[in-house]
Amino acid sequence: MSSPAAQRIVVIGGYAPSLTRFRGPLLAALRARGHEVIAMAADPDPATLAGLAALGVAFEPIALERAGIDPVADARTIHALARRLRALAPDLVLGYTIKPVIYGSIAARLAGVPRRAAMITGIGSALADPRTAKQRIIAAIAGALYRIGLAQCEVVMFQNTDDRDDLARLGAIPRHARVAVVRGSGVDLAHYRPSALPPGPPVFLFIGRLLRDKGIHEYVAAARRVRARHPEATFRIVGWLDPNPESLTQRELDQLVADGAVSYLGATDDVRPHLAAAHVLVLPSYREGTPRSVLEAMSMSRAVITTDAPGCRDTVVDGDSGLLVPVRDVDRLTAAMLRLIESPALLARLAAAGHARAVALYDADKVAASVLSALDLP
Repeated sequence: MSSPAAQRIVVIGGYAPSLTRFRGPLLAALRARGHEVIAMAADPDPATLAGLAALGVAFEPIALERAGIDPVADARTIHALARRLRALAPDLVLGYTIKPVIYGSIAARLAGVPRRAAMITGIGSALADPRTAKQRIIAAIAGALYRIGLAQCEVVMFQNTDDRDDLARLGAIPRHARVAVVRGSGVDLAHYRPSALPPGPPVFLFIGRLLRDKGIHEYVAAARRVRARHPEATFRIVGWLDPNPESLTQRELDQLVADGAVSYLGATDDVRPHLAAAHVLVLPSYREGTPRSVLEAMSMSRAVITTDAPGCRDTVVDGDSGLLVPVRDVDRLTAAMLRLIESPALLARLAAAGHARAVALYDADKVAASVLSALDLP
């Protein structure tokens, strides 16, 4: 199927800063090919608006709560979004993250948008592996919503094959849809340049939203064990409290850092100084789409410890360009940390190999080109 040379394309995200932080190369690639691009998200900040303007991308604010399900509010969101899309009359709507994928696709269908696409950036451990009664209820609702939303799409992109296979198992991928797997959002290799490992005792770093299923509790527990043997080692956390119900509260965060085993450095819009000051990036996540923090660390030539979990396991080759440990396994996570403390040569080798892997596979411009190919855009 051929597409017209220039199209009007709407990209819908759940978190406005992600439009420039994670989708910037894709938006730039669309504009470079002559397409008109309109971005939509809730609660934009000035930096995001300025970044979009610099890319030549228009912005439309939408009312969209990222967390929770309120049928009345969500129905209003779909109706308002459909009305706005009808007025904009785009040729293609692309949604990423769960609510833009589901509600954006439904609204685009109601608005008569001819082409609708979804990018699945991760389905979460609660949907793929519900362990509690509450998670099973949430999983059932999310599965049903995915089936409804993706049924409206002709293209469905995934960031790893595990998410693809799990949604297929739930019957959420329509038979008519073209399915593609892309390497996340990639990483801007020019922005995240390699830097020499810092001198001094080893510094471990966790970067991400402070969600339980990112493995934050396991990270802190392993840090306590390691410091009992190597008190010179430093463990840092950079991240954000989140409206997600799985997020730590401020009180829980305070309790985790109270004994001094880890230090919390707050949230930041630029993780590069923190990565430059660290030796190892640790992400003990239960599940990801493609973990952005891992790609950034690899690009800057930092060793990585992450989990043998969907999304995470795709980013590194265990023992070659990183270390993989089982999910929720504090013993193995501790052992991996100790291994890098006690073998500086291995740490340096993993850092160099990780950088080479980032260059070969995760260049943001190449990833953006693969997304455009999946969307059949010239």
